[in-house]
Amino acid sequence: MNIGSKTKKRVVLPSRPELPTVDQLQEDINKAAPDDPVFSILEKTEQASSRPADSEAELRFQQSRRYLDLNGRLEEALGQLQEQREALQTAGEQLDRTMEEVKGQVC
Repeated sequence: MNIGSKTKKRVVLPSRPELPTVDQLQEDINKAAPDDPVFSILEKTEQASSRPADSEAELRFQQSRRYLDLNGRLEEALGQLQEQREALQTAGEQLDRTMEEVKGQVC
């Protein structure tokens, strides 16, 4: 039995897409339906806020704070995903080397 016939080709992932511009983000928000899940999450966080918004400025301030908090959490998650990706890539490379060693021992 030929061990080489069982090996699969390594899948090459596409490159990461470019981040959207502010104009593209605003366009997306303006096109979103009122029942979009993001808006329901924002409503829940507004209701859970300990300080009620007394004015339009206060409301915008609270929204900005939530945005910054969520953005920070997303950046942390991105860092964790990058670390996990590197760990997986290292493990994949080690697996490739081990497979080559095994193939060399079998032949």
